[in-house]
Amino acid sequence: MQEILPISFQLAWPIAILLAWLAGEFGYRYTGLPRISIYGLVGFLFGNLTSGVLPQSETDAFMLHANLGFGLILFELGYRINLRWLYANPWLGASSVVEAALTFAAVYLVAEWYGAPTLTSLLLASLAMSTSPAGIVRVLNEQQSSGQVTERILHLSALNCVLAVFAFKVIVGIGVFQTSGNLGHAVWTSLAVLAVSAWLGALLGIVVPALLRRLGNLAQDATLAFALAVILLVTVTHAFKFSPLLATLTFGIVARHRRVTLNQAQRNFGVMGDLLAVLLFFFVAAILDWAQVVQGMGFALLLVATRFVAKMIGVAAFSRLSGISWRKGALIGMALTPISVFAILLLEQTRRLGIDLVEGLAPLAAMALLLEVIGPIVTQRALIWANETPDTTEN
Repeated sequence: MQEILPISFQLAWPIAILLAWLAGEFGYRYTGLPRISIYGLVGFLFGNLTSGVLPQSETDAFMLHANLGFGLILFELGYRINLRWLYANPWLGASSVVEAALTFAAVYLVAEWYGAPTLTSLLLASLAMSTSPAGIVRVLNEQQSSGQVTERILHLSALNCVLAVFAFKVIVGIGVFQTSGNLGHAVWTSLAVLAVSAWLGALLGIVVPALLRRLGNLAQDATLAFALAVILLVTVTHAFKFSPLLATLTFGIVARHRRVTLNQAQRNFGVMGDLLAVLLFFFVAAILDWAQVVQGMGFALLLVATRFVAKMIGVAAFSRLSGISWRKGALIGMALTPISVFAILLLEQTRRLGIDLVEGLAPLAAMALLLEVIGPIVTQRALIWANETPDTTEN
């Protein structure tokens, strides 16, 4: 019997991930719901119904694979960002900064009013600024959307990522300093980690395109080379406890501006990207604890509503100035709802630095579950209402 138990542990997760994939395929076919919403729901049910099935020693390995899946998505997001467009239309960048600041302020004030400790309120506010690129990119690719709303969603989600990571790391650094009084440790866990991670991503963004030009077969080799480079970058940053999130996003942005074309047929990085995406959305939901979700649900609903309204107002306020209608501005703000994967992985990376914030952020577990399932659906509906999917036509 004792010999059978380890085998059952090893089989449980692969079987569960296969079932999540099947549920996603059938769910998408018969209901039209985004696959990633279903992956998350199955992951949450599995993680809580079979608590302890995944040995603690293997958790870090699963986290690495989740970061690999997220890294590929972040690279693809960065690769689709056009910095020249932000320069040509500065109101787009301004709307991102104002929207993120408004979200931060609104969530912080609501959390303080609810009675949360100051550090908890600041951390929740910084995470609420973000929009998860994983949810955004997967839904955009699944819906095959294109147009002004689609491109602005991509750019604003990338900017939200950078602003949220910066704010989160600074707040964590302040918290570390207040707790330990060690200024060096505080600086390293905040600004130094960001700087090194961005530098590593930028370095690969220069080296890999140069290598591809040297090989002379960009169209055939680019997708594979970028995928291998992302795997290397995520593995290095994970091992040395830097930020895979910022590193892979920077890699994509710099590589795009080195004028190397990523084969359009390889959106999501093909089968490998699809497989890692199933694991990513399944695993992130599976590590959410039911007790924390129930404990923080009331507070989470309030924070989700506050964040939703703040993002819609922040983007819509600059819609005319940036060249679109009020309606499209509101739809963009609505589409920025996903947050779960980004927030949970950022917290898990912080835990690997020896700073466990998850236990003190019960509302975040409830927010993550709600937006893991609902966020992609909201983004999907925003794209349909904006008439930017193949099944809709411009009014």
